[in-house]
Amino acid sequence: MSESEPLTGEALALDLVNTRPLSGDGRVDLLGTPRQLSRWLALEADRLGEDHTAEGGAGEEPGPDDLGPVHAVRGHTEAVVQALLDGAAPPAAALRGLTEAQRAAPAVRELRWDGTSVTAGPRRTGPLGVRLAAALAEAAADLLTDPAIGRLKECEADGCVMVFLPAHPRRRWCSPARCGNRARVARYYQRHNTVREP
Repeated sequence: MSESEPLTGEALALDLVNTRPLSGDGRVDLLGTPRQLSRWLALEADRLGEDHTAEGGAGEEPGPDDLGPVHAVRGHTEAVVQALLDGAAPPAAALRGLTEAQRAAPAVRELRWDGTSVTAGPRRTGPLGVRLAAALAEAAADLLTDPAIGRLKECEADGCVMVFLPAHPRRRWCSPARCGNRARVARYYQRHNTVREP
């Protein structure tokens, strides 16, 4: 797994927050361009449903105007997550921002005939970025109100800012392949390359 690849597999809201990893030059934005956002949406497609498709159901590519609403929801979610990690009250402005993002493109259960029965699925209207922001803010609301949020952890690896909900209480790293392996290699190197004083 490359450092420039988004870390996925956590709750959708945490996957969004984790699109700003730390590198040698500071925080990196893995959703900084429409193309990067499009790649991330493809990785998360099974969890986003139809919120990132065009009105006719065909895939819709994000444009520059779609980045702002998604970045805003990410910033609000990150602010709340960081406050919870610090044991502090979440910023009221961040909570309001997540609520407003949901309000901008509410989900309506759209009824359809699939040839044999009536089906219902959530559908949002409006520009792609606003629809995405609403879906992501809803995912953040689901995560932040889930009792499991009390298990929220930040990766213990040096220089990593990724967050996760551990399925096992002993989990320490965001990813065994990314930070876990790096930490094991560092420990091995330290054990085998220390100069022993006489």
